Amino acid sequence: MTKSLSYRHHPLSVVADQRALLAHGDVPRFEDRLQQAGIEALTRKTLRIMQINVGKLCNQTCRHCHVDAGPDRREIMSWETMTSCLAALERSEIEIVDITGGAPEMNPHFRELVEHVRALGRHVIDRCNLTILTLPAYADMVAFLARHEVEIVASLPYYLGERTDAQRGTGVFDRSIDALRMLNAAGYGQPDSRLQLSLVYNPTGAFLPPAQEAVEADYRRELARRFGIIFNRLYCITNLPINRFLEYLIESGNYDDYMQRLHDAFNPAAAHGVMCRDTISIGWDGALYDCDFNQMLDLRCNHGGPQHIRDFNAEALDGAAIALGQHCYGCTAGAGSSCGGAVT
Repeated sequence: MTKSLSYRHHPLSVVADQRALLAHGDVPRFEDRLQQAGIEALTRKTLRIMQINVGKLCNQTCRHCHVDAGPDRREIMSWETMTSCLAALERSEIEIVDITGGAPEMNPHFRELVEHVRALGRHVIDRCNLTILTLPAYADMVAFLARHEVEIVASLPYYLGERTDAQRGTGVFDRSIDALRMLNAAGYGQPDSRLQLSLVYNPTGAFLPPAQEAVEADYRRELARRFGIIFNRLYCITNLPINRFLEYLIESGNYDDYMQRLHDAFNPAAAHGVMCRDTISIGWDGALYDCDFNQMLDLRCNHGGPQHIRDFNAEALDGAAIALGQHCYGCTAGAGSSCGGAVT
């Protein structure tokens, strides 16, 4: 427990302290584990996805949130930075724009960003917490998303209320069900519909997610039986030891065991398929990162190329080495984990 005690003297919002804690311990360096598996380095392939974090403002404060988002956060992407994202997109062959937050819809320029991206012919994903759709100020958001054929990727930690509310707050489950019914009514998740609805499962404790196919089957059966809800697919995502989940691991005394569990479940096949290989992550201030998790640790791209979206150059990123850390064990454990769920 000495590792955890040394960390409690610092605020968890200080990302340098998180990196120091993750680097301290008995688990071998992630880079060394890669080499043991015969993988010299992780490098980027051709970019397919631009993931844009439009801010940390959120109507919820979830205990597992690696973004540390909440109603009191004021980090919001400006329209000027968004125009730099659009300019970079126009100069590239990137296929998908993945908009995340916080609650992305709370950025005052969210709709304008979606409209411009769709005008460029690119697919848009909205990482939605569902409850935002039930607030009066966003009463027409479902119709807007449907009109622009935005794919919804929605977090629903479990198909029962008690476990969901324990992770995300009292009453969140019921409001999430209301939002899912609204989405279904608008055509999301329906057979032969172009409106795609994906759900995200992540464990509520210090353990790895089970097989994605099995969890999806359970969700599909229980949501249909209990609430009449249907969806297209489910993603299982491993909780990474960052921000609030890191705090939970420390306070519950599970930090060392969890890191060892991630290490022991390392899967070379998952390492080859991690999302950072075809994704670039853009922070609310325009800074470039190899993935959303690196962004939350302020672990910037270290390939020697552009550091900000206004200087974006897709060719400079092609084949570039990806910045790594101990948290990368989370994406390479078991079947692997990414913003698109299991990778193997």
